[in-house]
Amino acid sequence: MDIPSKYEPQKVENHWYDYWMNHNYFHSTPDDREPYSIVIPPPNVTGILHMGHMLNNTIQDVLIRRARLQGKNACWVPGTDHASIATEAKVVAKLKEQGINKADLTREEFLKHAWDWTHEYGGVILEQLKKLGCSCDWDRTAFTMDDTMSASVIKVFVDLFNKGLIYRGYRMVNWDPEAQTTLSDEEVIYEEKQGLLYYLSYPIEGSDEKVTIATTRPETILGDTAICINPNDERYAHLKGKNAIVPICNRAIPIIEDEYVDIEFGTGCLKVTPAHDINDKALGEKHDLETIDIFNADATMNSFGMHYQGKDRFVVRKEIKKELEEKGFLVKTENYVNKVGTSERTKAVIEPRLSEQWFLKMEDLVKPAIKSVLETDDINFFPKKFENTYRHWMENIRDWNISRQLWWGQQIPAYYFGDGQNDFVVAESKEEALEMAKKKSGDTSLVLEDLRQDADVVDTWFSSWLWPMTVFNGILEPENEDINYYYPTSDLVTGPDIIFFWVARMIIAGYEYRDEKPFENVYFTGIVRDKQRRKMSKSLGNSPDALKLIENYGADGVRVGLLLSSAAGNDLLFDEDLCQQGKNFANKIWNGFRLVKGWEVKDLPQPEASKLGIEWYKAKFNQTLAEIEDHFSKYRISDALMAIYKLIWDDYSSWLLEIIKPAYQQPIDKTSFDEVIGIFENNLKLLHPFMPFLTEEVWQHIAERTPEEALVVAQWPKMDKVDEVMIRQFEFASEVISGIRTVRKEKNIPMKESLELLVLNTENDKGEWDAIIKKLTNVSDISYVDAAVEGALTFRVKSNEYFIPISGAVDIEAEINKIEEELKYTEGFLKSVQKKLSNERFVNNAPEKVISVERKKQADAEAKIATLQKSLASLK
Repeated sequence: MDIPSKYEPQKVENHWYDYWMNHNYFHSTPDDREPYSIVIPPPNVTGILHMGHMLNNTIQDVLIRRARLQGKNACWVPGTDHASIATEAKVVAKLKEQGINKADLTREEFLKHAWDWTHEYGGVILEQLKKLGCSCDWDRTAFTMDDTMSASVIKVFVDLFNKGLIYRGYRMVNWDPEAQTTLSDEEVIYEEKQGLLYYLSYPIEGSDEKVTIATTRPETILGDTAICINPNDERYAHLKGKNAIVPICNRAIPIIEDEYVDIEFGTGCLKVTPAHDINDKALGEKHDLETIDIFNADATMNSFGMHYQGKDRFVVRKEIKKELEEKGFLVKTENYVNKVGTSERTKAVIEPRLSEQWFLKMEDLVKPAIKSVLETDDINFFPKKFENTYRHWMENIRDWNISRQLWWGQQIPAYYFGDGQNDFVVAESKEEALEMAKKKSGDTSLVLEDLRQDADVVDTWFSSWLWPMTVFNGILEPENEDINYYYPTSDLVTGPDIIFFWVARMIIAGYEYRDEKPFENVYFTGIVRDKQRRKMSKSLGNSPDALKLIENYGADGVRVGLLLSSAAGNDLLFDEDLCQQGKNFANKIWNGFRLVKGWEVKDLPQPEASKLGIEWYKAKFNQTLAEIEDHFSKYRISDALMAIYKLIWDDYSSWLLEIIKPAYQQPIDKTSFDEVIGIFENNLKLLHPFMPFLTEEVWQHIAERTPEEALVVAQWPKMDKVDEVMIRQFEFASEVISGIRTVRKEKNIPMKESLELLVLNTENDKGEWDAIIKKLTNVSDISYVDAAVEGALTFRVKSNEYFIPISGAVDIEAEINKIEEELKYTEGFLKSVQKKLSNERFVNNAPEKVISVERKKQADAEAKIATLQKSLASLK
């Protein structure tokens, strides 16, 4: 088979991916092997591949490919999430471009558009993952709106309702006015924003007196229903029982007292707007205040907004400030920084809003999940530091608001048959609901058309928290072969930013529905940032095009680039140069392979140097394999790659190939050639999980292979006992080689000129490595002497001293001048250090660390002077 002169990933990657797919290597079915399963964190169906996906999925692919090589039954389940808010927003925007308003469509008509969108764009990110080399079991591709998934979600909802864990409640919720849906607390991001504190004066009814309050939201005064003062605040004691007049709308509101008011904040007076602040809502309930909601669902003013009706809240803020100022109600404004809640999905500023929603009680559900991570270690987090984050959230958990005011998603299975508070039933189907409604109402004349299904859908996370079970149909068929074989899954790879949304909830669901953990280990990746430490995002324009990177550097180059800088749980500072480093590594391996395959092979005796080098490399390989296994056991994926990188770049390419390389235009002995091919194949096995395309390409070029012999399903190398003695001896020999090479470089002695090496041996060196030393340094003879050799160049390795007799190739006079010049400089440097150390003031006042540095400088200079004087003496 002809070997191309250079490695071209663009010509290789599609070929091998198609080959793997055609031979079904990624597909898994239960058998008698040990299972190894991973479920993909499902990306949004609307998504495209970004750097976070690239990192996350590369790590998963490394783990799944290694498990496959280890002989495990590896199953990586891919899929996408229907992403209610994000997808609905995109569909609404697309319809708007076509002149269609969502409000003019029926639910069924809108859902048809949403499914059309999903079918058109839904598979994009999964196809992109194939470009990265992801070896998912594509036959198992799941989608959170699949029939099986949706039926599972509905079944779980009904079950939790029947257990008394799901309930309806009229609560203050986080409202996204852009998506026009409620959000859970975890979907709200709080950002510090510069704003203003407005000081407003409210007239006291029946007097000329005014009371001043401070607010960041002057537009909400139209919803005020009280002024609250602290009963211990003497400044306002005389106002007790009186009324204040709300500016502009001229509504009289009571002045109430409550110790909740902070006397020190602002003016010590608080305006109470129960419909638009959670704390005000609590005060309103306590003091039986009226609740006035002044906003529409899109955060424009409703009829309570008077002449501002229909205007956006932020427009009103500017306009009402002007009106308050003109009418003498605005006392002053001050710059003020406060935390503003924004929607994670739409980035809109969240509006607190009173709304009837569905909630899931969490207090008891979380208990097994807390125990499994924090007490029994049934589930392990890597890095462990994230257990603290998990603990904080789980121990302070609130009921989960699971309803969303959207159409795209699983519709809540509650069916209403009357107008009363309790006139509803919860069932898995409308037909079942009808029978339940007849029984509950006592009205046997009810028909299907009398039932109205709740318009809301469940939170997207309410489907994805079941993901490790539903991908194996474990909710509808809890005893099926797949769920019993693959569950609990082995590893979960995800970002720490969804530890609450997804990881914790999957653990909760696993214990509730299978009384078992959903996975063994959770590996938290870092967040991909640019060199300025900014999170990569489309809005900042600092995120490179993932597919363009693959095109430029090859998928393997990008994978290596990402992983070399990605320690678990730590943010990755992405630099495109790292992808170039990965590409260079691929070229290094390719060129090394071409070098070996280019040698002529003959039945010749094996040289001593080759035999010794191969024995050493096998020892080094086993040592590195032990190191790699340790890294994998601790999920230090980046460190595992670095160990392989060094093994192949340094030990294999720079040392072993040089040791066994035949002389120019000479053949290599068959024994060494066969051995090095076997070594190279083992190197490829270690590297395959990280660089699958390159390694498969080289593997298939080494020899003709049947499909059963493809690298993707080869066997992971077995670890033998590590010969530590041989490794230490080689390290010593390599230092000798480096010493000789340094002498050649410094003295400009060409490699073609043979040298003689004399050794003053105190390390009990028996000369076992002389053959390698000779070959790699062009030393013709190595002799062992009892005393220092006069007139020779010298260097040391540990306590051994090495001498290279000088021939005419070295200019003695120039060498003497060079050493004398260096000696003069070093002596001058030593004097300056000694002068500093003899200064009592310096010694008494400088920190001990500084003094110890100066003393080390002195010792180093003295040692260097002694060496230079010795070298000078040998030349004169």
